[in-house]
Amino acid sequence: MFSKRNYLWRFKNENFFCKKIVSTVQNIDLMKGNFNKIINGEKPVLIDFHALWCGPCKSQSPIISEVAKKAKGKARIIKIDIDKNQAIAQRFKVMGVPTLMLFKNGEIVWRESGVQSAVKLMGVIEEHVGG
Repeated sequence: MFSKRNYLWRFKNENFFCKKIVSTVQNIDLMKGNFNKIINGEKPVLIDFHALWCGPCKSQSPIISEVAKKAKGKARIIKIDIDKNQAIAQRFKVMGVPTLMLFKNGEIVWRESGVQSAVKLMGVIEEHVGG
């Protein structure tokens, strides 16, 4: 169940719930905005498509938090629960979790399924920062 701090995203006619990981490990909040606007920016956006029932996703979560701290200012890091956002998961053909995607200027520039290391994720982010 959602608390007062949670917000509802609107993505066309779909309800879209999204978690944004901020710079600290424990501080995970829902944010309000427009999905297309977020992924269309110059700054890379790493999205972790996950599910609460997924064992590998639970292993990926602290890695994502570590990457969020290291990538502060370089990239946005967002977690999307596929069970609460089925339309988004279908739009990007997420067939397994965790699936990670890096967007830049609205395009998917990297995609991988399965647990990924912080080193690999930071390498992918660094590759797409700037030009």
